[in-house]
Amino acid sequence: MRFDVLTIFPEMFSGYFGESIIKRAQEKKLLKIQVHDLRKWATDKHHKVDDKPYGGGPGMVFKIEPIYRALNGLKIKVERLKLRDKDTRVILTSARGKQFTAADARRLAKYKRVVIICGRYEGVDERVAEHLADEEISIGPYVLTGGELPAMVMIDSISRQVPGVLGKQESLEESRGGNSSAYTRPEVFISKVHRAKSIEWRVPKVLLSGDPKKIAEWREKQAK
Repeated sequence: MRFDVLTIFPEMFSGYFGESIIKRAQEKKLLKIQVHDLRKWATDKHHKVDDKPYGGGPGMVFKIEPIYRALNGLKIKVERLKLRDKDTRVILTSARGKQFTAADARRLAKYKRVVIICGRYEGVDERVAEHLADEEISIGPYVLTGGELPAMVMIDSISRQVPGVLGKQESLEESRGGNSSAYTRPEVFISKVHRAKSIEWRVPKVLLSGDPKKIAEWREKQAK
């Protein structure tokens, strides 16, 4: 699966995508993540990608031209959305967008290519949402400085749905219902609150019982 990210801060992504599961998935050729500097498609000598809003108002607004050129440069059909490759989805990060869910992660994982346009809190020319993006997505009921963090969150969540990315399929199945409570060694952890007093925190007995049925029932209750 391929991800393309359009941003004015490409350096923000190298640390996160260069670690852990996402890194291993790229090394195994299960994922291809390409982060593009939107300024590359600006035409003026200062590589300007924003301008003052028509009608007045605070802040600056992302211009449509660099985004349009970027999508064309990435071989994304933008003249008429109905002609776009059915295996490609273009997303604009936006505080007003539909809130991202696990169902969205599963849905988007079915595409071969997902392109994410990282918006900024000041705004993006409305014509980008109207004519270039397939949908607008937010990761929560709050406003962030830009779309870089939402892009990372979405790519991480979508990637988990790609076969082979996670070490075990059971990890994916269990996580769909929310992470159940988990314990590991030691069986008894002693918290020394005071020299003369200590508190013992124990692993639930059912997890030590060796009874798969009882353990499964306990985990199911914990996940609710």
